[in-house]
Amino acid sequence: MKLSEVRDILKAEVLFGEDKLDREVTSACGSDFMSDVLAYVKNQALLLTGLVNPQVVRTADMMDMKCIAFVRGKHPDENVLELAKERDMVVMSTPMRMYDACGKLYAKGLGGEE
Repeated sequence: MKLSEVRDILKAEVLFGEDKLDREVTSACGSDFMSDVLAYVKNQALLLTGLVNPQVVRTADMMDMKCIAFVRGKHPDENVLELAKERDMVVMSTPMRMYDACGKLYAKGLGGEE
């Protein structure tokens, strides 16, 4: 699934990386616990989270994720966005709750771990 489709499904605002929405993602995960992401997530290309601190970007980068989608309408501050830019990571914000966002993406064919 292209990130442009993710944006449309989530009715998301792209905060960084509008020019990178042609990138493909094949899986996703949703978590506010970065320790769980590090421990259990493999081959995930999209992270959905409500946590808006620099650790989210560092964790996503370590896991080779292409995009972070902040749920519940959350917007990271400039420090977080700058870190995402340095790591060439697309950043979005959706008004949806995490459960709904994950469900909508799953229903459209974006699964979890392969």
